[in-house]
Amino acid sequence: MKTLPQVAAAVIAISTLLSSFSAVAAEAYPSRPVELVVAFQPGGGTDSMARAFAEASRKHFSQPITVINKPGASGSIGLAYAASSNDGYRVAMVFAELLTLPLLNIGKVSYEDFQPIAQFSSDPTSITVRADAPWNTVEQFIAYAKANPGKISVSNAGNGSIGHVAAAALAKKIDASFNHVPYQGNAPAILGLLGGQVEATTVPYAELRQYVSSGKLKTLAVMSDKRLPEIPQVPTLKEKSVDLSVGVWRGIAVSKSTPPEIVGKLRALAADVAKEPSMQEAVKNLHMTLAYVDAPEFKTNMTKESEQFKRILPSLALKQ
Repeated sequence: MKTLPQVAAAVIAISTLLSSFSAVAAEAYPSRPVELVVAFQPGGGTDSMARAFAEASRKHFSQPITVINKPGASGSIGLAYAASSNDGYRVAMVFAELLTLPLLNIGKVSYEDFQPIAQFSSDPTSITVRADAPWNTVEQFIAYAKANPGKISVSNAGNGSIGHVAAAALAKKIDASFNHVPYQGNAPAILGLLGGQVEATTVPYAELRQYVSSGKLKTLAVMSDKRLPEIPQVPTLKEKSVDLSVGVWRGIAVSKSTPPEIVGKLRALAADVAKEPSMQEAVKNLHMTLAYVDAPEFKTNMTKESEQFKRILPSLALKQ
């Protein structure tokens, strides 16, 4: 029978060996291609951001980064897939809904399952309708919504998405009700509006700007503190006495148990990519706002926003 000191020595030896293996693995990282997981269908803002990041990383990373789309359950399927690997070879494109989905019992993955790497963008949601819609101002839209409960169908990127939360919060603020229609991502939600399946959408303006510019859609208001420089004629809700600001952000993260050495390499990569002119140009072309935030601040911001959603969401009584 082994003595207690012998057992303790064995445990220490095993721990040291495992640490050595971990250090060697981290030192060799990356030794094969890395997956960048997008929890939505191709074509939306999150997918476009991921592809811009993957392309810009080529000159800063020794292995290719490949975008993998895993849509479903408002993003929970892709997030769970990314969180299930802790070797740094499965990186998640994370988004603001990461904070709302678990609070709505949609999936079991939360921001606490991830180690943030960096945030890249931040943009407000909007109230956008078809060009032939009967409302030309947000006041007209609100007046109709209040007078006709449930008559306006509003598309979003899925149950628990920021667009869903934004529309529900607006309904509560103006004492109205909407018919919420979930899609698998912002791109399908926009197509639903273009196709006449819904009367409005609350996805970020950045993702539907091209359709506003081409005259197919019109944005009545943005849910931000200030007007957007691209559409200075469009008011904020706050200007119309509706105190509501709701936005989306996007970034990358890895499983919380990923070795710190690998996290450090990914943080360095993210910082380089954020400075890369091709990445900055891509974000600009996507009509998003570049807002790089490193891991510590990104994690702090997530925690603060999560606490805010914990206070807000119960009062909205979102139907899933």
